Amino acid sequence: MILVLRALGVGDLATGVPALRALRAAYPREELALVAPRALAPLVDLVGGVDRLVDAPGLGNLRWSGSPPRLAVNLHGRGPQSHRMLAGARPGRLLAFANPEAGFTDGPPWRAEEHEIDRWCRLLAWYGVPADRADLALRRPEPGGLPTGVSIVHPGAKAAHRRWPPSRFAAVARELTARGHRVVVTGSGAERDIAERVAALAGLPGAAVLAGRTDLGELAALVAHARLVLSGDTGIGHLATAYATPSVLLFGPVAPAQWGPPPDRPWHQALWVGPRADGSGAVPHPALAALDVPDVLDAVDRVERGARVARPRRLPAGSVRS
Repeated sequence: MILVLRALGVGDLATGVPALRALRAAYPREELALVAPRALAPLVDLVGGVDRLVDAPGLGNLRWSGSPPRLAVNLHGRGPQSHRMLAGARPGRLLAFANPEAGFTDGPPWRAEEHEIDRWCRLLAWYGVPADRADLALRRPEPGGLPTGVSIVHPGAKAAHRRWPPSRFAAVARELTARGHRVVVTGSGAERDIAERVAALAGLPGAAVLAGRTDLGELAALVAHARLVLSGDTGIGHLATAYATPSVLLFGPVAPAQWGPPPDRPWHQALWVGPRADGSGAVPHPALAALDVPDVLDAVDRVERGARVARPRRLPAGSVRS
């Protein structure tokens, strides 16, 4: 058995897909168990190749009652807590970044400024497991009863300093509607108030607010069949990358060089004005506040041009690029 730790959120799972696929290819006959939050189960199914999901909503004691795994892989962080969590399962071997504090010096050194996708591909390459950092596509689910061809505005983010002002999201949504886009506003149940405020300011009907009305699987389906995604630096942007859905992503405290979409795909635009030294505690972060409505609308024009010229053919439902 291969036991893989990635007990984080939507974007973390999406950026770990190339590494998960590489492990699946390297050990095709082994059971692959992913340690991750149970809430991510709908997305794990869309990754493919994962045989079992072990619920772990973060770091802590791993409730592992099975036989010791042949191999444990830390795709969660640099340790030491994550290293020790996996060590508790008594694996035959651990693949992880070197961390003397955890008593582990076998792996490669950690690089703080590395892109999250490249980080885990480099880790596996150190151990002789090749990974394709471009292998980000998820299985494209059927839309079911969800609307298709919509432009998604996603104003929420876990941290308040990573949220662009609702009034600016609304201004973009209003202009997109004037251009003929069918706009919907998404988010978690906890973000429904923000979504409703954006919709009201944009003059959208109540039915356009989908925040709190979709689970992760339905959100993935919505993104897979959407015209456009507009969001901050949060999980839905990674879903847009996975489905080659044109996207405009707004970055503030963290550079897109660490978490953004691949820069060679013109149908994705990551907007960032650079670091702002005085950003601690500001809401929104000054680098995010520096982005204005015309900047975003210009980026929408660029991604729509890029999508017409260069975007690859979308994968059919049920398939994943090998």
